[in-house]
Amino acid sequence: MEDEVNQVTVVNYTSYKKHHRAYFTRDGLLPIYRKKYLYLYKKKSNDLAILLHRKNKYLLYSMSKPNEEPYKMKVTSKTTLSQVLKGFAKHGYVPISSLANRGYVSSVSYKKYKGFKTLLVETKKYSHLQKLYRNAIKSYNARKVRYIKTKLPKQLIRNYYQFYKKRATSRKQFVQLQSIAKKLGLPIPSLPQQNTKNKIKIPKKKKIVPKKIIVKKIKQKEVVIEENDMEIKSTILPSKTIVKHKNTTKPFSYYLNKASLYELSCYISTTKTKASLSYTEYTKLTRKLDRLKEEKLLSYGTLEELISAYKIDKNPKYKKRIMSLMKDKQTQ
Repeated sequence: MEDEVNQVTVVNYTSYKKHHRAYFTRDGLLPIYRKKYLYLYKKKSNDLAILLHRKNKYLLYSMSKPNEEPYKMKVTSKTTLSQVLKGFAKHGYVPISSLANRGYVSSVSYKKYKGFKTLLVETKKYSHLQKLYRNAIKSYNARKVRYIKTKLPKQLIRNYYQFYKKRATSRKQFVQLQSIAKKLGLPIPSLPQQNTKNKIKIPKKKKIVPKKIIVKKIKQKEVVIEENDMEIKSTILPSKTIVKHKNTTKPFSYYLNKASLYELSCYISTTKTKASLSYTEYTKLTRKLDRLKEEKLLSYGTLEELISAYKIDKNPKYKKRIMSLMKDKQTQ
């Protein structure tokens, strides 16, 4: 039993997919953030690891390198989780918010294995395949993934595909996206309509436009020379003050850190913004917008608005606020 549990094993290895599995005994397993585990990620080596807490120590198992020994950290009752995370951060491992962005799919379940209660953890790594599809979508070139047969899970590429689908403008780009969408099993975009009417181009007559007026300032006098009239006119004009308009375009950092809900929603909704931002920048701004909307709803939302929002995404913060408002109504 000791040779089969509490270690990571290889299930399947191909050029584009790496499948690993591990059975961890649940006896003596303590929770971390109300869960039995916590995923940490090392960006330098694209390594996904799982953190477990047992009595007086923390164990970090690499789910990408099955033969590697787990990192061990002995702790006491006074050791906080933040201290533990700082310790593993020295080795490059930090908590990960989205496995899909790094090309990972995972599943965790409670299973009985040979009569023992275990935590079954399975991870599938598609990082290389995800990168190939992202390059094909970004460059609108289906030939880059033409001969790939391994299927990429939709959740790893759907948002990226939708982002560049909205940016496609030419018929050629839509044709390439159609080929990529068929391989991924995503909705196939329809081709833009073309104007089939042959329009006869009538050459326009060239308009004779006078050359630009040359203005020379001599103290408070302005001498205006017009070449068409071949006359020189001298006029005394009051001096004019030139007002320079400052560039009102604000940087990306402003919208990410300082912009209000109204400013950020207006900025994201424009087509110019979608064309200028990268996928990563656009994703960061949409997350910031969702957070601002959540804060506004929690602060100023009515009971009915909070209940309808909770029905959609089951946010525990909404539930806590709903219970608080209901309690206030009962006391009134």
